[in-house]
Order: sequence, then structure tokens, then C-alpha cells
Amino acid sequence: MEIKFIADNNVGKLARWLRMIGYDTTLLRQKDDAQMIKIALGENRVILTKDAQFMKRRLVTNGSLKTVHIDQDDPKLQVQEVVKTLALDYHFRPFSLCLECNEVLVARDKENVKNLVPAHVFETQSRYTQCPACHRVYWPGTHWQAMVKRMEGLHRGGSENHAST
Repeated sequence: MEIKFIADNNVGKLARWLRMIGYDTTLLRQKDDAQMIKIALGENRVILTKDAQFMKRRLVTNGSLKTVHIDQDDPKLQVQEVVKTLALDYHFRPFSLCLECNEVLVARDKENVKNLVPAHVFETQSRYTQCPACHRVYWPGTHWQAMVKRMEGLHRGGSENHAST
């Protein structure tokens, strides 16, 4: 079964990192523990939170609710923590989800995005994906390449992300 997450509002950047890797990660933007628990139980999601008090709830302590308590403050270290704790794959399905709204991206023909991307991007790129919900368009340009390098740095646990392993 594929692992899915719900991220508490205190780990929003972690949610984006997990989406970048390809893990379905709902972000609860408001502080509403009851709603987070309802969603987690209803959709079989693992809760990600920095809230130590939340970890003391009976549903957590008796194992009914899957949770990961995030100790780190740095989002790069947070993603390393989650990947290590749950033995996740950094190369799961990179760039398959919208970083903003978590929807599965859909391949788009170049002509379909002509008026949605800058002219120089249209001239230099041939592969595009788009979010069916927020309509954001993605392409494998320099920003994409930079994100790939950052993910590789996380995987290696390199010094560029200040990991102490």
C-alpha cells in the first residue's frame, strides 16, 4: 500500500518536499487537530507534526493513528528525518504532483501551454505537465534541475544541508 501523509500547519515546507519526491501529502493550513485526525483516519494518512502535545493523544499512544513527530526545524533535515524513519525512496515519483495543491500532474502538449508559459520557455522546452486543479504549469528547466540537485544532496546527506549523520 502506498504511503500518504497529512502535514500539520507547522511543517508546510516538508509537505512541499514530500510532494516533490512524489508522496501524496495533504497540508492542513489551519490548526485543527480534530480535522487532521478525521482526515488521517479516513484516508489512511500518516500525520507529520512538530507538536509534542499532539503525540500524547490516546490515538497516537495506542497506535491507532500513524504519526511521525518531527524534531528538526530545517525543512531539508525534516525530509531526511521522515525518509529515514519510514524507509522512503527519494526517487519515488519525482515531479509527479503539484507542489502547491498535491494534485497529480498531467502531461500537456507544447501547443496547449503556449499562452501559459514565458516565450523563452516555450522556445526552449518541449515537455510540460500541468496541475488540473490550480493550472500551474511545470517544465524541466533550470529551476527543476536545481531541485533535482537539492534532492540528490538530501539523499547523500551532504554537508550542503547541514546534516549530521
